[in-house]
Amino acid sequence: MTSSTPERLLDDAFVALADPTRREILRRLAAGEARVTVLAAPFAISLNSVSKHIKLLERAGLVVRRKVGREHLLRFQPNALREAREWIAKLEAFWKAGLAELDELLTKEDESRESSDGRKG
Repeated sequence: MTSSTPERLLDDAFVALADPTRREILRRLAAGEARVTVLAAPFAISLNSVSKHIKLLERAGLVVRRKVGREHLLRFQPNALREAREWIAKLEAFWKAGLAELDELLTKEDESRESSDGRKG
């Protein structure tokens, strides 16, 4: 069995979110808990294919399964997105800082050109 390091969970979350079928499954589960068969009904793929998508979502920690008798009930686990959200926020902060520095540098360069153009005339 593979370890559940933060990096592995992040990789699994992005793999899970990369597929439109899995994103639709999450959208449906965001409305509330659902049986696997009910969840699979609207898709034009086999129940086995939907089950494979669900297993990927479970591995990523985005979906939790519970059994009630013979029924398998699924629910969305939004807390699992925290790592992905935090990772994206760190990148966003990095890029915003870099872009702010670039903007400042370009503004100074424009001002320098304008002042040197004014001296030539």
